Amino acid sequence: MSLLSRRCIFFVLIATIFSCKFKEEDMHNTSFKKVKGIYYTEVRRSFDSGLAFNKYGYQLSSIWRLMFYSDRYASVYNPDKNIFLKFPVTLDHDSIFNISGAWLKALQVTKDSLKLQVLQVKGKTIYWARSNVYMTFYADNYIKNVLHKDTVDLRKPQRKDSLFIMKRIALVNANSDSSFAARETAVFKSKNPLVKVAKEPVAADIMNKWDNSDEYMYPEYTITINKAYQDFSYSFLATVDTQGQLHFQRSLIYVFPEFEKSTIRIIKGIIDGYLKLYVQVTPGKTLQIPHNSAVTLNVIGKKG
Repeated sequence: MSLLSRRCIFFVLIATIFSCKFKEEDMHNTSFKKVKGIYYTEVRRSFDSGLAFNKYGYQLSSIWRLMFYSDRYASVYNPDKNIFLKFPVTLDHDSIFNISGAWLKALQVTKDSLKLQVLQVKGKTIYWARSNVYMTFYADNYIKNVLHKDTVDLRKPQRKDSLFIMKRIALVNANSDSSFAARETAVFKSKNPLVKVAKEPVAADIMNKWDNSDEYMYPEYTITINKAYQDFSYSFLATVDTQGQLHFQRSLIYVFPEFEKSTIRIIKGIIDGYLKLYVQVTPGKTLQIPHNSAVTLNVIGKKG
């Protein structure tokens, strides 16, 4: 091979290396400078299935609003204080960044919209198999002047969500022992002044990253019965069916095996003798459709 040929090959290789490098940087590095000062509102959050619900009834909620000052700082809406708070932005490789304690991957950044992937990160490891949630944002100006929509309407469940929920409801309603979490939890209302009912609240705050989904995923009620036949206290899991009937599932307090049958008998007696008589139960619903749902009941009897 001639010296001229070798030189040509060398320059071709150098050009190819630099070309690949520049393409890689273009593909894998994200900058928010081009969308500086644009306010975005999250309109859809979904799993990789494209659905906002999973089979357990958990619904992804679109709650974020944000604006980038630069690649280093952004404002994120704080629903608790009803204000935007300034947070640092940590840009990493491969369009990955951290903001407000969340690791995200930028899939699309335009003046009209953002598409982000929520990453599950522990230490320095990204668990891609569990990073299956995606966020879609629209610019506020785009929503108002192009779509002519209201944010509330854009955030409503889509038709595919409704079809999925209806299929799940038909499945669980066929068996009183089956259930999934109701987006509108079952309602317990006392019919007797001696019986008090309280639903345990779960506040959305910074500790749970503004996610109070435990309130409907694991609804908990404390029912106090005054002038009961004796003092007692039981915590158990029950299913509320579409007719508002309670079905005992299991005790949530450890019971020695030799007392298991008698304890279950007592709890079922309390359900039949007190709760069915003195508490009105309205079944839980998802997308306005009643279905079987599980509840935790703490029932306290006071003899005095």
